Amino acid sequence: MISDPLLLSIVMFGIMFLFLLSGLWIGFSLFAAAISGMLLYKFNLPPTISIWSKIGDLIANSVWNSLDSWSLTALPLFILMGEILYRTAISTKLLNGLLPWLTKVPGKLLHINVFACSLFAAVSGSSAATTATVGQITLHELTKRGYDKRLALGSLAGAGTLGFLIPPSLIMIIYGVLSDTSIGKLFIGGILPGLLLAGMYSTYIIIVTLIKPNVVPKDDEKYSFKDKLMQSKEILPVIFLIFIVLGGIYLGFTTPTEAAAIGVIGSYLLAILFKNLTWENFKTSLLNAVKTTCMISFIIMGAAFLSQVVGFVGIARALSEYIASLNLSPYVLIFVVGLMYIFLGMILDGISMVVMTLPIVLPIVTMAGFDPLWFGIFLVFMVELAQITPPVGFSLFVIQGISGEDISTILRATFPFFMIMILMVILITMFPQIVEYLPNHMIR
Repeated sequence: MISDPLLLSIVMFGIMFLFLLSGLWIGFSLFAAAISGMLLYKFNLPPTISIWSKIGDLIANSVWNSLDSWSLTALPLFILMGEILYRTAISTKLLNGLLPWLTKVPGKLLHINVFACSLFAAVSGSSAATTATVGQITLHELTKRGYDKRLALGSLAGAGTLGFLIPPSLIMIIYGVLSDTSIGKLFIGGILPGLLLAGMYSTYIIIVTLIKPNVVPKDDEKYSFKDKLMQSKEILPVIFLIFIVLGGIYLGFTTPTEAAAIGVIGSYLLAILFKNLTWENFKTSLLNAVKTTCMISFIIMGAAFLSQVVGFVGIARALSEYIASLNLSPYVLIFVVGLMYIFLGMILDGISMVVMTLPIVLPIVTMAGFDPLWFGIFLVFMVELAQITPPVGFSLFVIQGISGEDISTILRATFPFFMIMILMVILITMFPQIVEYLPNHMIR
């Protein structure tokens, strides 16, 4: 039996990694690691209560709480919308219409992942929904056209995390409530770093394509301005659909869930208009949406149970208290806190990371002289990194479910974008004005 929470976290991490390498389903691996942690930890339970009954209570509680959310219903609807757009070849029309405008830009249609994720992140506020929806529309189409699959996977994984940074963001709302920081200022503070990060992703794609031209298909066709306008006719209905979905949310007419339902209906109407809807692709889009939703939901349940176990045995608190006891200088402190969150990102979901550690970490950080507003954006970046950090990088698993690629391939594809995000964290630490400029000048 293990009584030290930090030692237990290492053991649980090892068990989870073994299960994942064995090919076990991701959800099962998360549940298995959490149950192993409960069985190995030295509890002082009354004789009348068995450890298995405690495990059962935690599973029931975490599974219910993680999925009992009305806002979560937007996820399967957006996934279905993406499936319809892909299965009925509407996504092909979208990319055909955009190609003439991007043909002179190094990387061409690879920038679609970054642009679409930035746009969708401003609607969903969820990295899972952003990654799943955009991935369904773009990933298959890009690889079919001859674009480098690794770069397509990596750009999707990196840009998909923008769901937490570009407002509205669930993590920012939770942080604002817990830290008594203005949520409006947090939202505005995330805009500039989010756009800058998206720009860095596109810059990386441009650099890679200039060094390795073979990552994009050769296209010697030249387009006049008239050709571009003619090609754009194909995408006008799709842009109109996007405008309705996004505009309804921004203007306050619809909730994200209602907008997702409108998006599904609009997608089917477009499929009928373009005469692409058949019984076969209608059935396939529904079945694939159900499969993807079930896969994501199972991972959510496993991650929620693992997070609850981590909190129950005191791993996050023990790690935070250990860092507090080191009495480090400000920048060394923020470096160690960043490492702690990257480690916690391997075994916790983002919301659990924030809720469990903030009561201990925030007073230490503010006493070291860091602005709570700045630290909120820093924390969002840490949560984003957790989305693409193995073995519990949620976005990685979503992409695996969409693409069918093995996790090692996805990890290699994602690593450059992971490093770009690390660079962005260094930039906002060295130049906090990137975060603070807009909130200080737009809100008095």
